[in-house]
Amino acid sequence: MAIRNPTILKIQIIDLAKKVLKIQSIKRSTMIPASFLFLIVICALFAPFIAPTDPYNISVVSIIDGRLSPGETMFNGTVAILGTDGAGRDILSAIIYGLRTSLIVAIASACIALFIGLTVGLVSAFYGGRIDAMLMRIVDIQLSFPAILIALILLALLGKGIDKVIIALAIVQWAIYARTIRATAIVEMKKEYVEAAKILGLNNILIIFKHVLPNSVSPLVVLGTLQTAHSISIEATLSFLGVGVPITQPSLGSLISNGFDYILSGAYWITFFPGMVLLATVACINIFGDQLRAILNPRLFLGEGNILKSAIPNIADEKKNFNKQFRKFTKSALEYKEFRRRLPIRK
Repeated sequence: MAIRNPTILKIQIIDLAKKVLKIQSIKRSTMIPASFLFLIVICALFAPFIAPTDPYNISVVSIIDGRLSPGETMFNGTVAILGTDGAGRDILSAIIYGLRTSLIVAIASACIALFIGLTVGLVSAFYGGRIDAMLMRIVDIQLSFPAILIALILLALLGKGIDKVIIALAIVQWAIYARTIRATAIVEMKKEYVEAAKILGLNNILIIFKHVLPNSVSPLVVLGTLQTAHSISIEATLSFLGVGVPITQPSLGSLISNGFDYILSGAYWITFFPGMVLLATVACINIFGDQLRAILNPRLFLGEGNILKSAIPNIADEKKNFNKQFRKFTKSALEYKEFRRRLPIRK
């Protein structure tokens, strides 16, 4: 068996240790949003199994348990960890079921808006001219109005319901996706592979969805993540105002609205805990979106305050070090050449 060179082995061990140290140098605080987001998804998927009680089951909910403080025992023997609301529903169970509704509404509306905006943006960028001008003017009109105002008008016309809220949020958000994908697709349309596809006589639909779309989808991944958090906020706002999901459906906004009248009477937990969960959910999704953007385009996020800087190689520093080493090598080569020139020639 061949014995490896100890010097080479030492260099490899040092390089491996440096890589491990780079990974370990990422702040532990970056794992908190990801862990909390994973916990939210698990609670939303398995809400009937995780929640202590069903807060919207009439046979379980009792008015006797109304406004119990956190830690008190309910009439059926269940401990209300976060207390109960005015109707006797367990706040923890209502939050878990409310997260389920919020995620369903946010993800469904984001997918519908993404499909509409993706189609409009690609068509606008590919054909240009009057089609581009007409579609972008529609987008400008859409973006000129506040999102919450458009959602209120649509829900006033459509009525209450989860499906109505999803439709309203999709109509509100599609214009943002369309403008983003159009800006990215215009850059891709000027590249050589698109011109080559046109010269080969490929179908326009094939060029758009097989060649342009795969190279333009990266910004939409980040935008979709951020817009999901925005959808949760708008849904909670609509439910708080009483025009969102029906009162028989769990929602973080309706939970906050139910406890709004009891804040001054001392029952702060009815509004406080759902509000904190809503705030933490939106913040974690936004942080996750920012980190996803840093991963997809690390050159834009190598600033001093970036938490991923220790894990992403700084290309500018590497180029600077390479130029420095190259200059040293050139200087040494010139000095050696001058030394050989001055060296007396032996005959």
